[in-house]
Amino acid sequence: MGRLLTFSFLFVLWMVFSGQFDSFHLGMGVVSAALVTGFTGAFHSGGTVKGAYDRLGRFPKLIGYFVWLVLEVFKANLHVFTLAFRPNVHEALDPQVIRFKTSLKTDFAKFVLGNSITLTPGTVTLMIEGDEFVVHAITRQAAADLPGEMERRVAEVFEA
Repeated sequence: MGRLLTFSFLFVLWMVFSGQFDSFHLGMGVVSAALVTGFTGAFHSGGTVKGAYDRLGRFPKLIGYFVWLVLEVFKANLHVFTLAFRPNVHEALDPQVIRFKTSLKTDFAKFVLGNSITLTPGTVTLMIEGDEFVVHAITRQAAADLPGEMERRVAEVFEA
């Protein structure tokens, strides 16, 4: 049933985005939706990845996290921008590698946290090993915020 819903959703999405309803485009939509449904079949078989239907209730929280992350990326951009235009930029930089343990349980939540850190200018996730993250930060200020609020928000959306 899950695959049929996925196929139907993808096919309808294809029709909406393409805006073409001739036999060629509808046929390509069927083929594309079928291929994507086939390749993503593992997501419907249980395992460690929850189905899309379980996550549907978390969609408002996901949108909230996305908006918050965009604001954090904007603030970090301003921070890096001000660093770049300081007269003595080398004095302002204090690059460091920090390690911290996460309380996140699922691999997917750790994946999201690592990518969110890397998306934020001034920080790069170097390694995730078990519960330990290794992150490079360009300044002490960038390092001080880790894991903090970002980890809490990721847990709220992806581990609830």
